[in-house]
Amino acid sequence: MDFVSIRVITRDVPRLVAFYEDVTGTPARWATPDFAELVTPSCTLAVASERTLGLFAEGCARPADNHSAILEFRVADTDAEHRRLADLGRTVVQEPTTMPWGNRSLLLRDPDGNLVNLFTPVTAEALSRLAR
Repeated sequence: MDFVSIRVITRDVPRLVAFYEDVTGTPARWATPDFAELVTPSCTLAVASERTLGLFAEGCARPADNHSAILEFRVADTDAEHRRLADLGRTVVQEPTTMPWGNRSLLLRDPDGNLVNLFTPVTAEALSRLAR
């Protein structure tokens, strides 16, 4: 089994896609006005309209109601991303901080309130996990 994507349900697909295009620098691939994907080398972030939920099970998810998941992106330099995103007016929840497990993390909120972590492994132990 391969873990290949995360799908975020929203009421405003263009707004959320624009946020993630700014954050990741990755252009979205639009399949329909209700569905777009940002494809990175390691995973895909899908953004879909709440209208798509009817294709699964009506009411199975609620847009802008996430209180448990954090979308995480490994970046080359957390502090440089912080400076770049500050110029774009993004909401910062936590300034760059080195976590006990060795990642330097910047925590943001997307326009729907989902937490987004941009992190860089900075300790020898954190860097060694990348080699696995």
